[in-house]
Order: sequence, then structure tokens, then C-alpha cells
Amino acid sequence: MTDFALPAGQPTTQNRDIKVMALVGAAHGCSHFFQLVLPSLFPFLKDAFQVSYTELGVVTTMFYVISGLLQTPAGYLVDRIGARNVLIGGLGIFCVGILLLSLVPAYWMLFPVMLIAGLGNCVFHPADYSILSASIDPKRLGMAYGTHTFGGNIGWALAPALMGGVASFAGWHAAPAVAAVVGLGILAALVLNRDLLKDDAAATRREARSAGGSAATLGPLLTLPVMMCFIYFMFNSTVSIGLQNFLPATLQTLFDTPLAIGTMALTGFLLASAIGIIMGGWAADRGMKVEVIVMAGMLGGAALMLVVAFINLPTALLVGVISAAGFLIGFTVPSRDLIVRGATPKGASGRVFGFVYSGLDAGSAIAPLVIGQLLDHGHADMVLVFVAAVLACGTLTAITVRSRSQASQST
Repeated sequence: MTDFALPAGQPTTQNRDIKVMALVGAAHGCSHFFQLVLPSLFPFLKDAFQVSYTELGVVTTMFYVISGLLQTPAGYLVDRIGARNVLIGGLGIFCVGILLLSLVPAYWMLFPVMLIAGLGNCVFHPADYSILSASIDPKRLGMAYGTHTFGGNIGWALAPALMGGVASFAGWHAAPAVAAVVGLGILAALVLNRDLLKDDAAATRREARSAGGSAATLGPLLTLPVMMCFIYFMFNSTVSIGLQNFLPATLQTLFDTPLAIGTMALTGFLLASAIGIIMGGWAADRGMKVEVIVMAGMLGGAALMLVVAFINLPTALLVGVISAAGFLIGFTVPSRDLIVRGATPKGASGRVFGFVYSGLDAGSAIAPLVIGQLLDHGHADMVLVFVAAVLACGTLTAITVRSRSQASQST
């Protein structure tokens, strides 16, 4: 951990920590907002380019494949050249990709543009966690991690309504341009305050040399608990990205729900999920078992998804049920870092977090292909059944990881 110039707890130290949380949280929120710029425009692009949801889903899948494959190498790059350099560079690349999206005249050009965006997206988790761990007073790290996740969810929550609104009033080309301008503003804030963003790159290299080894070994990534964590994260993101990309279209196809109401339901889901994250962190900090949090949240969310799949609910009840599912699923999110921490071999946290978080991209790549196929073949009801099944499988995976980790620690 980087040494602090002032004793922990002094006002100036607290103010600095708040600034770092705000900067990193804003950058993470921007990355999540950017992730949903293209999916938020699916209904507009489907008509503009005369393509199917499956074809649009393929573009999103490519974006997440690129991001997922490069996330672990990005973690190694963080240890080599420093997290703040990687974060600033990645956000800059992401802004370029989103700005180019506003200029795309044909479907095929979405691929190179989103490839650039995927290259920018891969840096955030390894860089953000490295900065927070090195910059924040240890007594405030829990709040820092929570703020990071909360910022990301706020970015997800804002994107559908804002991008859909801009596209409706000014055309879909204007929406990515507006998003890129916001991103450039956050990038400028990072550059101007870069001295606040510390990392442990030098310490990591020193520790690797003193141990006579290398920080790039893959052994810790191949243990069963870590692999199960990867699968758990993959299931988690399959649900979140599937709903974020296709919930309005699914409801429109299934019950002829107006797109505006479907978008309202999605926004409610994402905002309630953000609130659930805060409450879930509060519960975990007060000793509630991780297994109970995961089981209650994910199985409860699965049950509510099945209700929406088979019952044509009135508008208010529809938004309420979907928002409740978002709250329950979000309630489990703070526990995931505790699960990973329990499964992480000593001295391998950077590699493990980089690898495990790439599971989010793997699930994000799978979801558009599966759900796009279900919608294109007239099985909108099965979209929400699929989501419920994945939530149930994720519950089993998380509990298995926790039990294996506890068994390892007791031996």
C-alpha cells in the first residue's frame, strides 16, 4: 500500500480520498455508459440499416470479446507502466470509438468502430482497482469499492433514457456524439488531477523480484475456486447485459409494451440495482453471510423474471416488479468482491481480479447472441426464462466457490 503523507483520518486525507473516489467512479460510470450507447440505439439502427437484432447482437458480442480477451493483459500493463496511464489512455481510446460511432453510415462499419471501443473498455477494472487500493486510506476502501460499482451502475442506468431521448429528438447520429463529449470532459478531469491517482506498479515489480519470480505467472488463475469465480461473473453479466440490451425489445415483442415504457422499466431496474448495491454492502459489512445474500438476491430476482415472462402486468406493476428484481440482483454485487478475495491466493490479487473480471466480458458476449436469436425466432417469452435460469446457475456457482474457499482456508 502506498504511504500517505498525512495520518489517516485527517480532513485533508479524507478530502483527497473523496476526490479519488469521484474521479475513478466517474471514469467507471463513463465506461458503463459507453457500453450501452450502441444497445440503446438498437431500435433505431435496426430500421436505419435494415438488419436483425441478431446482426446487431453480433457487433456487441465482438465488442465484449475484444474487451474480455484484453482485460487480463491490461492488468499486466497496469503493473508495468502504472494504472493512471492505462486508465487515461483507455478512456481516450473509448471516447474516440464512441465519437466514430456517430459517423457510421453503414452496418459493416460498426465492427471496426466497436473494435476500437472494446480496446478502450478493457482497462477499467484492473486500472480502477489498482488506483483505489493504492490511493485510498485502508479504512475507507470498502466505501471506495462500493462507490466504484455504484458509479458503473449509474452509468448503465442513465444511458438508455439519455441516448434514446437524444436519438428521438435529434437523430441517432447525435446520441454517440453527445456521449463522447461527456467522456472527453471526464478524461480532462483525470488528466488535470492525475497526481491524485496513485498505484502500486513499482511495489508489485519489487515484490516479484524479491520473491525470485514473476508477476505474470498463470498458476493462480487456474485454481478451481478462481475458475468458478470466472464462471460466476460470466453468468452475472449474461443477465445484466442481456436485460440492458434487450429488455425493452423483449417486452415490446412479448406484450406489445410501448418502447417508452420498456425503457422506463429498464431504467427502474438499473436504478434499483444501484440502490441494492449500497444496501447489499451495508448488509455484508454487518456480518450477513455472503451465501445468504447471493441465494436470496439471485433466486428472488429469478422468480420475479419468471413472473414478468408469463403475466402481462399493468404498467405500474411491470415497472415495480422489474425494479424489485434489479434491487435483489444488485444486493448481491458487493458480495462478489468478498467471494473473489476469499478465492484469491496470496500475492496474486492483480492477476486474479483481471482474469475474473474478464468473465463479465465473456457473459456480455454470450448474451446478445442467445437473446438475439430468441427474439428473431419469436421466442420472446423464453428470453426472461433464460435470464431466470442463468441467475439460478449463478447462485449454485457462487455458493460452490464460497464453500471450496472456506475448505481451503481451514486446511
